[in-house]
Amino acid sequence: MTSKIAQLEALLYVAGDAGITDVNLCELLQITKPALRELTKELQKKLLENADSGLQVQHINDNYKLTTRPEMSAIIEHFFQKDLTKSLSQSALEILSIIAYKQPITRIEIDEIRGVNSSGALQTLIWRGLVKIDGKKEAPGHPNVYVTSDYFLQYFGYHSLADLPLIEDFEDESVNAEGEIDLFAAKGQADKNIAKTQKGEK
Repeated sequence: MTSKIAQLEALLYVAGDAGITDVNLCELLQITKPALRELTKELQKKLLENADSGLQVQHINDNYKLTTRPEMSAIIEHFFQKDLTKSLSQSALEILSIIAYKQPITRIEIDEIRGVNSSGALQTLIWRGLVKIDGKKEAPGHPNVYVTSDYFLQYFGYHSLADLPLIEDFEDESVNAEGEIDLFAAKGQADKNIAKTQKGEK
């Protein structure tokens, strides 16, 4: 049987950048708030004492989340900088299309549409400058809401969100081999354009 610490770590991992409130954690773990505080302290100690771990537990107001440790910032920044000229992954494009058509939208709402956790790809989109946080939703936990950026329009060659193709107007050639609609058919050219921009070319 798994320990409470392992269960807490797993819950914080799947929750991603949104984290989980203490009320929800207590309900899921079937423990009291004082017991939760002790449990998170134990998990934090376990992570910080492990030289092979790059994670930590953060407690902000009534929300707990699993984040990277400050000393990992250099390598993480290097990763995202190196990733700038790469094509967007299918999952990132899927999330981007959801945000483009459903914005403003929370990460949990994105997860509900996709059926899987979107934290990693969503963070990549933020680092790429295609998506940004635009305030918080008036709902329990006050989660962040996400919208596309002006750079998103530039990246895909749109002048405004009104230029996005209507879903019902997609033709057969907009559907890929897996039967999925390609909302951003210009992605390949956009990647070339952005690579040129970063090199100072026109």
